[in-house]
Amino acid sequence: MAVVAKIAPSMLSSDFANLASEAERMLRFGADWLHMDIMDRHFVPNLTIGAPVIESLRKHTKAYLDCHLMVTNPLDYVEPLAKAGASGFTFHVEVAKDYWQDLVHQIKVKGMRPGVALKPGTPVEEVYPLVEGENPVEMVLVMTVEPGFGGQKFMPETMDKVRALRKKYPSLDIEVDGGLGPSTIDMAASAGANCIVAGSSVFGAKEPANVISILRKSVRDAQQSS
Repeated sequence: MAVVAKIAPSMLSSDFANLASEAERMLRFGADWLHMDIMDRHFVPNLTIGAPVIESLRKHTKAYLDCHLMVTNPLDYVEPLAKAGASGFTFHVEVAKDYWQDLVHQIKVKGMRPGVALKPGTPVEEVYPLVEGENPVEMVLVMTVEPGFGGQKFMPETMDKVRALRKKYPSLDIEVDGGLGPSTIDMAASAGANCIVAGSSVFGAKEPANVISILRKSVRDAQQSS
C-alpha cells in the first residue's frame, strides 16, 4: 500500500500567544498534522514547550499532534504527554540506543504512535533495528537541519538517508523536518519522504494554504512517477 502524503506545519513557527487559533487556521488551510517541537535545552540548546502546552492545545483541537522530542530522557515524557493528549511520540535514536524497546512499548501502551528521529550526522543504519524490531516504530523522522531552532537552511545531503529508507521500507512513514518549502520540497518528495514538516515557509507565507497545497502536490507527483 502506498504511503499517504501528510503535511505538518511546525507550530514552533506559530504565534504562541494564539496557539489554539493558529492550530485551527493551519487545519483550515489543509494541514493533516500539527508538529509540536519539545526541546529540553539539554539535548538541544533551546527550550520550548512541554506537556502543559500540549494539554492546553488539546482542549481546542482534535488534530493529530505530532510530537518531536528533542530531549535527553524521553522515557520521562511518555506518561505526561499521553495524559496531555499527544498523538505521535517521536524520540531521538541518539539518546535511546540502550532502551528503545522499552520506550516503544511504553509509547504504544499509552496509546501514542512511536517514531524515531535522527540528526544529520547520525548514520541511517542506526534506525534499522527500530523499524525491523519485534515491536517496531511506525515512522522515521530524518532531520534535514541540525535540531534546535527553526528557520535553518535545508541540507540536501540528508536525502541519501531518505532514499535508503524508502528503498528498504516501501510502506514506512518517512518524515522530513527542517528548511522545507516550495524551493526544497521536490528534493525531499523525490527521495521518498511522505510526511513533511514545514514551519517558516508556511507561517511566513502570505497564503499558507497555497504552500501546504504545493507541498502535498509534490509528494503525490513524486509517488505517481516512481
